[in-house]
Amino acid sequence: MAKTILIIEDEKSIADILSFNLEREGYAVLLAADGQSGLDRALRTPPDLILLDVMLPIMDGYEVCRRLRQEKANTPIIMLTAREDEEDKVLGLELGADDYMTKPFSIKELLARIRANTRRSSADSETSADRADAPSGEWACGDLHINPGRMDVRKKDVVIELSQREYELFIFLAQNDDRVFSREELLEKVWAYDYYGDMRIVDVAVRRLREKLEDDPANPRYVLTRRGAGYYFSKQGSAEK
Repeated sequence: MAKTILIIEDEKSIADILSFNLEREGYAVLLAADGQSGLDRALRTPPDLILLDVMLPIMDGYEVCRRLRQEKANTPIIMLTAREDEEDKVLGLELGADDYMTKPFSIKELLARIRANTRRSSADSETSADRADAPSGEWACGDLHINPGRMDVRKKDVVIELSQREYELFIFLAQNDDRVFSREELLEKVWAYDYYGDMRIVDVAVRRLREKLEDDPANPRYVLTRRGAGYYFSKQGSAEK
């Protein structure tokens, strides 16, 4: 069955170009021309991925993203922005977007990012965080309890609400505990990007993961930094180095 992409974009020329190229690649395409109708459609019939413009009538893309995550919608979101400001790009990631692209962008690169962000729903996909590679049954790290079969992470018997990407990052690091991975390696292993991506995507994902897992995100026990090298997971819950 073809994967469905919801394009929330008010510029008809851009929406038409995106729709044409996506359909040519075998995707089913849904369109929404404003933020409110895009939000309603995404919640009513969740697509496999959302291409979300930032500057939209009625409701901007940031608010659409915020409300989707507030409603526990884990659909991958790629934000499309004409803004170059660093704060604007990071804001989308902080609100729960999985990726962003700055206009004008290459259709070839956009398609690569779409494939990377929808790969887990493919039956024949082999990813670093694939459940087939995860330990069978429930296992524990300190006060964290993980059940890969249910894709379930609990802390002191309370379910931690992780996005798909946060879960993938957590499982990958936890399965390779005490091994340091650079941001470039994490982009390749977790995001499956075969090009040089933006390192801030990794940094923001780590920060969001810490905010959900750690008692004190400023002094993490589990998801740690090796300065100048990258990130790693400590099952012993040691102090950051």
